[in-house]
Amino acid sequence: MSWRVTPDRVVGVGALGVAVLAPLLFSTYWVSTLLTETLFLGIVAASLVFLSAYGGMVSLAQVALYGITGFVLGNVVTNGNTKGLNLGWNPWLGVGLGIAIATTVALLLGALSSRSTGIYFLMITLTYGVIANLFFGQVTDFSGFGGISGIDAPAGIGPVTGHPNRLYYVALGVSVAVYALLRYIVRTPFGLALQGVRDDPVRMSSLGYNVMLHRTLAFGFAGFIASLGGVLFVWWNGHIDPASIDLGATIDVLIIAVIGGLTRVEGAWLGAFLYVLMLNYLPSITFLGSIGITQDRFHTLIGIVFLVIILVSPNGLIGLWERTLKLVGSSRFGRPAVEAPGGGTDV
Repeated sequence: MSWRVTPDRVVGVGALGVAVLAPLLFSTYWVSTLLTETLFLGIVAASLVFLSAYGGMVSLAQVALYGITGFVLGNVVTNGNTKGLNLGWNPWLGVGLGIAIATTVALLLGALSSRSTGIYFLMITLTYGVIANLFFGQVTDFSGFGGISGIDAPAGIGPVTGHPNRLYYVALGVSVAVYALLRYIVRTPFGLALQGVRDDPVRMSSLGYNVMLHRTLAFGFAGFIASLGGVLFVWWNGHIDPASIDLGATIDVLIIAVIGGLTRVEGAWLGAFLYVLMLNYLPSITFLGSIGITQDRFHTLIGIVFLVIILVSPNGLIGLWERTLKLVGSSRFGRPAVEAPGGGTDV
């Protein structure tokens, strides 16, 4: 099967090339702060986009799941003057345990919510996020509102402050692996059946497919993806507290996914990049010499950007890209572009 050159693939290869060469092209601040944060936020948002695009489930529990991973890792690996269990175990054991516990919790939560759809599913997963935030805030044995500090990356990756490029390349490698895994999963019999469940669960059930099981497994798999982002987050931040997974953080990840586009996985990293740029540069802008963009005003501005993008393109930035390709194809060949079954453009 030949590899056909398309605009999507050209842009994708180009973006990957820039990402690989980023430490040579950009400043340390850009690599260690902006791009690394973009990568792990993109992974978390990708787990949400996967559920939405291929399972028809918009989840607000992904931040809670990556937070669970972070809290487990913090309790397991720390061994000093910080809250938590301070078990002082091997960092890689903490990583495996954090991912395993978060994935198991995701499977349990997915089973509980597998009979719900639409707004009911959204509200149930929001409840999961609130419960996780309150649990780690009030159970001081595991965290408390002060959180856990001093979470170091394993030798070879950390210390992050001294070797920021190492964590960046780890985050880049995990992002590429997650993207490839998601693209593979949606083409497997499970992925195709999940899309059938998304489109017509009653018909899929009549054909003998276990609708609840498919939704549960999809939620568990998305929890696994989110947990990878949680590991990278605590390595990058060195600290996690309940505020890291509060309602604001939950809404931020939803905004990232919607801005990028809920129809294609690539939109997760695109939305994360735009969000991180605005988060780091908008507060430094002042109007009329003294009016700055405070934290509260930042969220207002994010809301305005969110609204504008949705009004212009309901499918987010990815939708704008697809519409541009259609317009270029239409003008180039002098006839309207026809949308192919896979969502691309057939000209």
